[in-house]
Amino acid sequence: MKDVKALIITGFGLNCDNETAHAFELAGAQPHRVHINELISGEVSLADFHILAFGGGFSWGDDHGAGVILALKLKKHIGKDLLQFIEDGKLIIGICNGFQALANLGLLPGLNGSYTDRSVSITYNDTGFRDHWVKLAANENSPCVFTKELGVVDYPIRHGEGKVIADADVIKGLVENNQVVFQYAKEDGSVAQGEFPANPNGSLEDIAGICDATGRIFGLMPHPEAFNHVTNHPDWTRMREQARREGRPLDTGETVGIKLFRNGVEYIRDHF
Repeated sequence: MKDVKALIITGFGLNCDNETAHAFELAGAQPHRVHINELISGEVSLADFHILAFGGGFSWGDDHGAGVILALKLKKHIGKDLLQFIEDGKLIIGICNGFQALANLGLLPGLNGSYTDRSVSITYNDTGFRDHWVKLAANENSPCVFTKELGVVDYPIRHGEGKVIADADVIKGLVENNQVVFQYAKEDGSVAQGEFPANPNGSLEDIAGICDATGRIFGLMPHPEAFNHVTNHPDWTRMREQARREGRPLDTGETVGIKLFRNGVEYIRDHF
């Protein structure tokens, strides 16, 4: 079985690296938590990895906007390495602050094959900081590598700047090209249609996650790495009671959070 090496960026306010590394490990990868300065100095080479993960947190305190300084530092110091990483057919995932950084870099949505032009912004929520679980509907027609066969899922959010906005023609293109990967959904799994709290931040077209045209670069605001065990879910005790009533054990198998990461790991095994 091929070893799949995942690099998770750490440092300067990023605080979800341990959770993200744990999720990748559960999904069958070899996670490596690497400080951004190790990449910038050349001590660690991006080329040695198959998956690059921009994790959640508050890089540089979001002082100049969420993910802005992180994106600028990476673009200045390893911008060419990032483009080569993409050219080599490898995978990139950005979660919460990582999604914001990918948008600031221009790696998402990568319109017309350009990974340096910024065309999407992720700005302040309409409703202030949100910290709770949300329901998401996955686009089954999306090329996104990470979301195959996920359907409707529950993941937690914790962000103050998660509202995805862009010019009307850009949003229209993302929808038509199936680059809108996740949309916020109501309890019945139908798209939120802008209704709060199903759409927690006012994001246009209820966008919770997008990918590039290849499906290999993916960003989302919710945190799949935070749903790595059934007991993470806020309703897990109700699930346990339901299982008890039905005379069966509580399902402690792979969560839809880990499934997302496993999809990426299996893609690398199939293509490298």
